[in-house]
Amino acid sequence: MFKIESIKSQSPQVAIDKERKATKFDINKMFEFLESGKDEAALTKSLMQQIERDTILKTNASYYDLTKDQHREVTAQKIARLATYIEKDAPIFENFQKRLNLIAIVDPQLGTRVGVHLGLFLSAIRGNGTEEQFKYWAFERGAAYLKDVYGCFGMTELAHGSNVAGLETTATFDQKTKEFEINTPHLGATKWWIGGAAHSANHCVVYARLIVSGKDYGVKTFVVPIRDRNHNLHSGVAIGDIGAKMGRDGIDNGWIQFTNVRIPMNYMLSKFTKVDPETGDVEVPPLEQLAYGALLGGRVTMVTDSFRMAQRFITIALRYSVGRRQFSTKNSSEELKLIDYPLHQRRLLPYLALTYALSISSFDLSQTYDSVLSNLDAAGKSQDFSKLGQAIAGLKNLFCASASLKSTATWYVAQLIDECRQACGGHGYSSYSGFGKAYNDWVVQCTWEGDNNILASNAGRIIVQSIIKLQEKEKKIKGDLSYLNGISNIDKDTILLPNKQSMTNLSKLINAYQGTIIRLGVRCAESIGSKKSTWDGIAAQRVVLSKLNAVLYMLQHLVLKIKQLGDEEAHKQYLVQIAALFATSQIEMNFASYFLQFKAIDSLEPVTDVVSELCLSVRDQVIGLTDSFHFSDYFINSALGSHSGDIYNTYFDTVNNLNNPQVRDGKAAYSEALEAMLRRDPLEVRECFEKSDKVLKKLAPKI
Repeated sequence: MFKIESIKSQSPQVAIDKERKATKFDINKMFEFLESGKDEAALTKSLMQQIERDTILKTNASYYDLTKDQHREVTAQKIARLATYIEKDAPIFENFQKRLNLIAIVDPQLGTRVGVHLGLFLSAIRGNGTEEQFKYWAFERGAAYLKDVYGCFGMTELAHGSNVAGLETTATFDQKTKEFEINTPHLGATKWWIGGAAHSANHCVVYARLIVSGKDYGVKTFVVPIRDRNHNLHSGVAIGDIGAKMGRDGIDNGWIQFTNVRIPMNYMLSKFTKVDPETGDVEVPPLEQLAYGALLGGRVTMVTDSFRMAQRFITIALRYSVGRRQFSTKNSSEELKLIDYPLHQRRLLPYLALTYALSISSFDLSQTYDSVLSNLDAAGKSQDFSKLGQAIAGLKNLFCASASLKSTATWYVAQLIDECRQACGGHGYSSYSGFGKAYNDWVVQCTWEGDNNILASNAGRIIVQSIIKLQEKEKKIKGDLSYLNGISNIDKDTILLPNKQSMTNLSKLINAYQGTIIRLGVRCAESIGSKKSTWDGIAAQRVVLSKLNAVLYMLQHLVLKIKQLGDEEAHKQYLVQIAALFATSQIEMNFASYFLQFKAIDSLEPVTDVVSELCLSVRDQVIGLTDSFHFSDYFINSALGSHSGDIYNTYFDTVNNLNNPQVRDGKAAYSEALEAMLRRDPLEVRECFEKSDKVLKKLAPKI
């Protein structure tokens, strides 16, 4: 909104518009690169437009003022709207998943509410159930269309989280009635943090210990109805709301306790484990771990979420840094833009590079996931052991890649959001900037679907185990860890990045990351082999290996995609700079000690110089590089990051539209208490002059 000014002020929107016009490449071409192709880019833009124009899915600055109950109510309305979209998207459910990923940019709790049902409840049935069971629950009952069946995912318990094998809920087989009896034997076995359980879900995939004839067969999966058609709890099912959380108030996380809840035996998901109804014999096949393949989709989705969330907040911070000015130089009366300070460039531009690296790896990981699941299904149906072997190898590769990327990406984006908030100064602390709620909503990603430290240490262990196998002359490694086959080519004393020139050479940077991983991995393998250390003793190194592997994965896939561009493409040179900035800034920020220790570099100084130079090279294109995300103001949803760059008017209007100063003539509801405090009588009056000289004189004893 235009406002009359008595003195002309420095205009943020003029600065941003000027830099936008100075963009030296086609942002539409860059958008297609980031979205993995022209067709994908067109689909993304179409879905974004549909979301933005939907009045029910609408999200704006008022979102930041909602109470928990209001978030729950609005989220329920939005779920109902999404149910109509899934009917239209079917049978191409991939389009709905992409729609959900885009919605999660501005409304993560909505994405999670639907994602728990489709991505966990239904994926568990797909992964653990027979084809007939999946068809029944997904299509005959309507769960795939958010109709009739709305599910939650009952894995986590009050006393157990990451250790799934230790879960204590029981499912005891009654051979006479051909039923399972589900029980919560003690408080610690209460299902906890169950998204959708408190008020929404009417069915739950329950992870429980299979007990047959007194024998414990370990944790299996069961579909347990928890509410009837009138949405009343079934007898024996006790449910509550776990209450206030750091964020995502729109999710009704709950607890569940089962007391002698009986279900038909065919509600046990039986793709792998089977119980004979007549004899009670239990068949537990050796490939039962394949059931967890379908659940890796949550980790894959979180890498995509990391990319999208990074896009949003690096855009806000960089637009603000171009529009905001602070302090002037001796030779100029005009204050400098924040982005023109080298420190500010170093704070933000490495995160811009991270965002670009996340784009390609997120799409590639999603394609790998789809391929692995398809191969697993085909191999299972064919019973061809050769195909099963290939499918298992693909699953192991996916497990390592998804664990490494999920943990690293979610950690890095948590850091990105907070650094971007701090880079916006005091205004970044406003809820209307978007940072506060986003951070509180985001950081749970570092915990659910696998605690980051546990996932990372598992991925690191796989790397070390692979190195041990190679040293024992076993067959070569395939898949994403195939670079470890170069173990014999890495001389432990060769400096991999000997000078500044090598630090902008993408091939040499890739080689340096591979060499550092191999050298660190060999050191870990030696510690295990010589029994100088246990696996737990090298847990910290395993986490570092996982992070290095994730950065290498992102760098390799980004560079491979860049190589597919023709040299005449104007945006290619900036992508090369961004890739080099990503690789070198990661060394400086996160891996300097390891690159020095294992002689990938012999000094940190040239790395620091290269990062500064690359920041300067990228600096004048930051508006074009963020405009390339094609995020409208709806998806930005920040008073500080609108496309127009009119930061101060937008912020001022947002504050006043949502906090009307004219209400009660500027008085707050609690104003009376403040007014009474300010107008209180002097202390002596409030003490009824009981300590006055006159009174004390009267009370003095006569001597």
